[in-house]
Parts: sequence; C-alpha cells; structure tokens
Amino acid sequence: MLVPPWLEPLLKTAFFSVCRTHGDAARSECNMYCLDCNGGPNGNGNGNGNGAAAAFCFYCRSSRHKDHQVIQIRRSSYHDVVRVSEIQKVLDISGVQTYVINSARVLFLNERPQPKSGKGVAHICEICGRSLLDTFRFCSLGCKLAGIKRNGDANFTLEAKNEEEMGGREGISSRRGLLREEEELREGSQQDIYPATPSPPPSSARRRKGIPHRAPFGS
Repeated sequence: MLVPPWLEPLLKTAFFSVCRTHGDAARSECNMYCLDCNGGPNGNGNGNGNGAAAAFCFYCRSSRHKDHQVIQIRRSSYHDVVRVSEIQKVLDISGVQTYVINSARVLFLNERPQPKSGKGVAHICEICGRSLLDTFRFCSLGCKLAGIKRNGDANFTLEAKNEEEMGGREGISSRRGLLREEEELREGSQQDIYPATPSPPPSSARRRKGIPHRAPFGS
C-alpha cells in the first residue's frame, strides 16, 4: 500500500471553518484532522452524514479524539500547511519541498497556482511545474500523490523507508565490522613483525663507586 487511506480525504478536507458545536469559544476554528477515524461524520458533529471527512476544533479533539492520532493544519498565505515535525511521524514525505515559515519547517498539502516558470529555473515540480528551491520532486503532498498514481516510483509508507534505512545501517555496520577486522589484522601483523622490546629488569643493588684516580703532577 503506497498511500495510507486517510491521505486523500485529508487533501480534500476544507479547514478553518467555525465549529458548529463550539462556535462561541476562542479556539473554535476547525483545523484538526483525525487519522484514526479518518475525520468521519461522527468526529465532532460537523460531518455531513455521508462519510465525508470533516475537520474539527481544539475542543472537539479534547472530548472526542483524545486518544487518537490527530494532526493540526495551519495556514500560510491562504494555503493549508502542516508542520514537518508532525507529518513525518506518520508519512514518508521524502521528495516534497519544505519551507521555513515563522521559524517552523512546514510543507503544503496541495499545489498552489503559479504563472508559468520563466527560463533559468533549475528545479520544478514534476506534476504542476511550480518552481522549487531545492532538488525536490514535488511542491506538495497532493503533487506527490499524483506522482505516485502516475509513475508508482514513490510511496508514503514509513515501513518501506524504515526498511531502507535499516538496510543502510546494516550495510554501514557490516562495513565498519570489516574495517575493524582489517585493523585488527594489521595490528596483529605489526606485532608479529615488530615485537615489543622487553623493559630492562630493575637493579637490586647499588653500584659502588670506584677509587678516584688523580692525574699525575707534571715535572
């Protein structure tokens, strides 16, 4: 499974509406999304009854999603973003351009309209053609999803990423083990060729002074 079942509903969810249940509260904007129940109609009373995903507010999370996996959606220039520190715990986001906004590293949920990129742009999104800052493949999670559906050469599952990282670590460990064995062999051969010089035994008796001899007087 290259894509978790909750991702597509997340990308289609409308956030930042006012919660119908807690509309008079200070933190009533619906900017939360539950991964466990997929934002279903029973999440916070804001569902439309047909199983469509729905966002919910801070108070709904405390009362109805207390022990669930919940991520918080934020907004930058009228576009929905999520913090990397949150989403990377549940999703492999490799290949997606990240940005630093208000001292936090984030990525965008969906593509953003952009005029046609001019000449001299080094990196562009493979799906929408948006110019990128670094050597990434996609500008958003939505574009990576489209890329997976089109090419199948990427995935969102952490299991595959962890297996690759574990394989890399095992390879590094085996290489380190071989290097350590080679060093030990080299050290052993050096000891065989150049044995250590034994230290002299400690002296048990004091050396007696000899009889001094004076130079003869000149005639």
